[in-house]
Amino acid sequence: MQELSVVMSGFDPYEDVEVNPALIVPDTLAAQGVMPLTDDQNDPLHDLSVRVHAVHMPVSFAKAWPILQNALDEYKPNIVIATGLKRASRGILLERCAANIKDTNRPDADNRIPRHGVIRDDGPAAYWTGLPLNAIIGAFAQDDIAASLSSNAGTFVCNALFYKLQDWAARQERTLSGFVNLPPVDEHEHSQHGLTLDQQLTACRDVIRETARYYVKPIGVNALIA
Repeated sequence: MQELSVVMSGFDPYEDVEVNPALIVPDTLAAQGVMPLTDDQNDPLHDLSVRVHAVHMPVSFAKAWPILQNALDEYKPNIVIATGLKRASRGILLERCAANIKDTNRPDADNRIPRHGVIRDDGPAAYWTGLPLNAIIGAFAQDDIAASLSSNAGTFVCNALFYKLQDWAARQERTLSGFVNLPPVDEHEHSQHGLTLDQQLTACRDVIRETARYYVKPIGVNALIA
């Protein structure tokens, strides 16, 4: 049986956020796993197992990426899914691309505001996600998970981490990676603002499952750019 290594990262507690899904979801999936991937013997995932490693990082321009990079060096993942929290979101946001820019008037966890500029001087203007967004959106629809596609991850720490992750992945032999923003946790059914924790766990299992399926059996670039 083939085993895939998955690193799933999340940020430390956010100010004024009591329940942080970007911390809880990676930890829970690392503890519980995503099995069973499938019961269908004809599915490419049938003979596959997945091991999830959770990584925590501060919302810091200077510290987030080095912590994640150390985890990537340690676990040598086939798949990397970085998560963040989008407080105003109704559902899951699948980020399409990371822009080579940092631009904010808001201090990070180190109480620092970086100078406006690019993330990497000699880097491309943007990187596309490596996650199969079309397949993930389809899985969300089957599980009744509210979600949408986002054209960018902003210009704060989430985007900076996403850009550095995709820059790293571009130099690997074969690693699929991307960024998913989670909404607030709201335990009311059919809430107009946020999703229950169980829904978010289901959604991130879908992300891992569909990315693993694409890893085993790629189906073309159109799977990525939904």
